[in-house]
Amino acid sequence: MQEHPLKKVAIVGRPNVGKSSLFNRLARQRDAITSDMSGTTRDIKKRIVTISQNREFEVLDTGGIDYSSELFSKVAAFSLEAAKEADIIIYMVDGKTIPQEEDKELFYKLQEMQKPLALVVNKIDNDKEEERYWEFLEFGAEATFAMSVSHNRYFNDFYAWMEEHIPAPVEETTLELTEDEEIDPFAQIVEQIHTEYKEESDNKIRVAIIGRVNTGKSSLLNALLGKERSIVSDVAGTTIDPIDEMIEYNDHEITFIDTAGIRKRSKIVGIEKYALTRTTEMLKKANLVLLMLDSTQPISELDERVAGLIEEYKLACLIVLNKWDIKDDRSYEEVVNDVRDELKFLHYAPFLTISAKTGLHVNKILDQIVNIYTRYAYRIPTSELNDTLRAAIRRHHIPSHHGAIVNIKFATQYETKPPKIALITNRPEFLHFSYIRYLANFFREKFDFEGVPLDIVARKRGQRFDEEDDTFL
Repeated sequence: MQEHPLKKVAIVGRPNVGKSSLFNRLARQRDAITSDMSGTTRDIKKRIVTISQNREFEVLDTGGIDYSSELFSKVAAFSLEAAKEADIIIYMVDGKTIPQEEDKELFYKLQEMQKPLALVVNKIDNDKEEERYWEFLEFGAEATFAMSVSHNRYFNDFYAWMEEHIPAPVEETTLELTEDEEIDPFAQIVEQIHTEYKEESDNKIRVAIIGRVNTGKSSLLNALLGKERSIVSDVAGTTIDPIDEMIEYNDHEITFIDTAGIRKRSKIVGIEKYALTRTTEMLKKANLVLLMLDSTQPISELDERVAGLIEEYKLACLIVLNKWDIKDDRSYEEVVNDVRDELKFLHYAPFLTISAKTGLHVNKILDQIVNIYTRYAYRIPTSELNDTLRAAIRRHHIPSHHGAIVNIKFATQYETKPPKIALITNRPEFLHFSYIRYLANFFREKFDFEGVPLDIVARKRGQRFDEEDDTFL
């Protein structure tokens, strides 16, 4: 007997992506009929199979999801029903084509089931074709695998993922292979086959308010909320614990966090040291930062350290110049130039002059937050990204390295919040940082990433992204 009930693994996808071939590979026998003709598999086939360490599970080969006819629609409905009954879902796509919107919608629909879900990019038959794998990272899947079922390539990572979700038996099982259970798609009618799928909107924004002590963070929070929520005092360090407060604005849920004031390390004593730690931990969960600066004071070394946390955690940013109601000898241009000169690493952050005390321009902050966050979560279509890349290269060619030619094959955005872009090149170590900076500025101008950091890396073809470690293998 096994300690756990037998897991069910459903192979799902549109027609002719290789589902039956993968089923046969897992079953180690030619069981399901494979063909280049769409719709070959109409029934659901089941087989108990075994992978390493005698891990057994029941694999389900489903019909292609296609709504082009009444028959195919019923087959598709049954395939989705099988996915609902399964414990683990494998969604397959054709790696010889560009990502299809139909695939994305179906994949996101399966994500709603809250089950282990892998995206398998099939038909990557050789190293050169691995370039196409990168384009499918835009699905945002937790686990994505390049694979060639027909050539039996790239299975190791896939099997490792399966082993994470298939428990090993406590003792040898005496179960025998069952006969195929063929399900007639006309035997049952699945309700709401054509239920319209709407992707959950990305509307939850966590905003951290940071800055030196006594710059007006608590006053700003109160002004934004329209009520007294945070204690305001001229005594530096009044706020110790970060304070969360959520409001709804333009269909977004904005959670503000009024952080403890950060002062020089020599002045951090007792509970304030704990407050600094809490502030740093909070930034790891934030999406966007309001950097509060005192417009009546020049930028200090401590301001730079505080701002450095934004760069460290790759957060979207709006620089808020507070106390603008207090007359100062310096002009707006002088104040902005001072900030730009001292905080060069926040070159992407826009400015907003306010007075938290009088309410001057405070009403503009919410619109800025929503607009910046929208850009922070934006995913550039792969085709547009590469069109822009080619335009940038035409304007300024890639410099060689001591005579060695450096080529960028293509670019792909593999993550959002912040937007992360990989440049696939033959010699990543020779792609100069100044040229990457040039491309970042070019992309920023084309796609309007004001307020948003861009994370651009050069990688060699074939390197894969490890989502757990946030690094390339």
